[in-house]
Amino acid sequence: MPRRLGTLEGRTFAAVLFDMDGTLIDSIPTVIRSWLRWAQEEGVDPHDLAGFHGVPARGVISALLPPGRVDSAFERIEAIEVADTEGITVLPGTLDALAVLTGEVDLCAIATSCTRPLADARLAVTALPAPRVVVTASDVRQGKPHPEPFLLAAARLGVDPTDCLVVEDAPGGLEAARAAGCATLAVTTTTVAADLLADAVVDTLADVRFSVVEGRVCVAPVVTGP
Repeated sequence: MPRRLGTLEGRTFAAVLFDMDGTLIDSIPTVIRSWLRWAQEEGVDPHDLAGFHGVPARGVISALLPPGRVDSAFERIEAIEVADTEGITVLPGTLDALAVLTGEVDLCAIATSCTRPLADARLAVTALPAPRVVVTASDVRQGKPHPEPFLLAAARLGVDPTDCLVVEDAPGGLEAARAAGCATLAVTTTTVAADLLADAVVDTLADVRFSVVEGRVCVAPVVTGP
């Protein structure tokens, strides 16, 4: 049976704004390795890293270390993460979604909490056919859960953010999407459904099918049974 998509059913959108890590690609193993290594080097209790998924690195560090140590600690975690891309994979449904929504005219963008060097490294290692618009933490003054990443992605596509669908796996990213006025679709790749406040929740992008009708994006549930 198809999984219903609630208020998203029957709607069309000017564009889809995808989060990257946990939504399009699975980078969790390298993220865990990198941040545990960083915590050991910086003398941070690893337990204090809990609850920051989807938050830009500088925001995490600013919450854990005194201001005078933030810049050097940020440079260190970026270097660690850029160097460690082993085991990063493309999540189910990603390639199908991007094949529909990228082309001569992109109808999607990526808005990630990665910095530009880190996003480039992860896109390269996965050979992900990324859209032309990729907004990173390096491009904004305030990262998720602030709406700026999604607002900038929509602006670079030339569309109204309130006419966009955001696909996210993290509560902070969904908060940013709502603040930007976007509709929301959550995937449960890193967070349980009960903690994802969205218009619809699915397991992965393989559970939905994107199509383009008269220049507008439609999303429908995938039929998985009789």
